[in-house]
Amino acid sequence: MTTMASHTTGTTHCRTTRFGGIDVDDDLIITFSHGLIGFESCKRFAVIHHDDQSPFKWFQSLDDGALAFPIIDPWQFKPDYAPRICDADAVQLELDEETPKLLFAIVTIPRGDPRAMTANLLGPLVINPLTRRGKQAIVTNEDYTTKHSIMEELKRRTED
Repeated sequence: MTTMASHTTGTTHCRTTRFGGIDVDDDLIITFSHGLIGFESCKRFAVIHHDDQSPFKWFQSLDDGALAFPIIDPWQFKPDYAPRICDADAVQLELDEETPKLLFAIVTIPRGDPRAMTANLLGPLVINPLTRRGKQAIVTNEDYTTKHSIMEELKRRTED
């Protein structure tokens, strides 16, 4: 892996595979001090809004321009999502009950079958927007999986 980002005052430029060259304001960079599971060397990320009409965003690595994950706010399709993170993760991110939090689930979309897309509700991306620090937390709830069907959840909501 090669570093794909260069820094100028106030912005970081990154050559990406998916979006070409992008400039990210430094105050929008999110740092994951331990990286993501399986991608521990990638520590700096940006949330890319490619379509304001879509609930999906991209979680773009600024350390590896080829690495970008589709993400979604899990409450968009599962309003009763109530992840519990361990106290050590909350302390590391400086989170308490009053701290605003951002939470995203990484989405997997199988080739040729987008209706079979799933979201990782077991390992959400938890971000403290005040410090711009994040962590892929493993929730302590036993009822969440790494492959939660988005379409089945949406179908269940329309049937209720």
